Amino acid sequence: MSYHNPYTPPRKSATFDDYTLAEIRRAAATGIYDIRGAGTKRKVPHFDDLLFLGASISRYPLEGYREKCDTTVVLGSRFAKKPITLKTPITIAGMSFGALSGNAKEALGRGATIAGTSTTTGDGGMTDEERGHSQTLVYQYLPSRYGMNPKDLRRADAIEVVVGQGAKPGGGGMLLGQKISDRVANMRNLPKGIDQRSACRHPDWTGPDDLEIKIMELREITDWEKPIYVKVGGARPYYDTALAVKAGADVVVLDGMQGGTAATQDVFIENVGMPTLACIRPAVQALQDLGMHRKVQLIVSGGIRSGADVAKALALGADAVAIGTAALVAIGDNDPRWEEEYQKLGTTAGAYDDWHEGKDPAGITTQDPELAKRLDPVAAGRRLANYLKVMTLEAQTIARACGKNHLHNLEPEDLVALTIEASAMAQVPLAGTNWIPGKGGF
Repeated sequence: MSYHNPYTPPRKSATFDDYTLAEIRRAAATGIYDIRGAGTKRKVPHFDDLLFLGASISRYPLEGYREKCDTTVVLGSRFAKKPITLKTPITIAGMSFGALSGNAKEALGRGATIAGTSTTTGDGGMTDEERGHSQTLVYQYLPSRYGMNPKDLRRADAIEVVVGQGAKPGGGGMLLGQKISDRVANMRNLPKGIDQRSACRHPDWTGPDDLEIKIMELREITDWEKPIYVKVGGARPYYDTALAVKAGADVVVLDGMQGGTAATQDVFIENVGMPTLACIRPAVQALQDLGMHRKVQLIVSGGIRSGADVAKALALGADAVAIGTAALVAIGDNDPRWEEEYQKLGTTAGAYDDWHEGKDPAGITTQDPELAKRLDPVAAGRRLANYLKVMTLEAQTIARACGKNHLHNLEPEDLVALTIEASAMAQVPLAGTNWIPGKGGF
């Protein structure tokens, strides 16, 4: 005979929680896997697990209103005839026209230009509007080759060879048929309205030796003027960074698993790759071992949200950061003013990640002309510029408090960790101790 204790509430499994149970039922009912965007939603060690040690007696702070703290960054100075100089080390990551509306791409270009930084095309090619409103534009060269042509390579200010992305290292993105409009289809040489999946690897190389050849081809096409970036997903950052440098990259872009605005399988997003925090120090170590730290620049992306995140990434050795999801939020995505319409889609403003379906009420991740009209690119561009300005000021505030007159002077010695995991990943001491777990190698 069983006895139910009326004082004890029913206990649910931590392994089979409500979300997991719902996913099992959905898979059983439909026979298809879930697709979404927005990067991982699981909690992983991140920049919040690090704190700065401000100056007191042993360190001398800078006066915030009188003493300068420089934020400029030069990207591509290794081989390019025309390296890029940015006013802030916060750049806009690659997000395609197709995934985003034309108005959204224009807004990103306008905001970045006001702030003195760069934007990136993403998969699918370059639009005239994007080029026209982006003072500094990085052209992504992806495995799909969608929209790729030598003319646009020459029109760009830099070229980013995409080998992998943080949300799906080793996998390709998806663009469903409802977002492949006449214009998108024409740019990508695809049939209208048919689902498209980007390739997971480049068709014309099988390893780093071929990457070196491809970089040389791109340099010849652009007369050695444009900086060449290589973007990798956070999986084996030490070796991938080292091989990118040996292949001739001017800049390495390293994308952690919190990054990812494009759509792919949910199981991929949540179970493949490494947290951004775990990727930075191995990549920096590779650059240092090759004598190339600060000579080949490192851009870190994946979950960057604030000036504090920027300052921490730079203190760990990055030269700049890139933002994607945060930039979309800044221009109006997941805005509570559209909550009623998000509810009709079966979601809520803060959780909306079905960008691939093309029904975004904010008019950002859609090709529906009526929805896209909702986004004013001029006003949205100003919002992005404001956000970038605040992030830069926040990073400066922290740097001055640590006694640094340039953001690049921040260093691991300025940081401590709140958890053993973050301490081990970032290779900085656990707060209140001088202990770093696993010190001695990656």
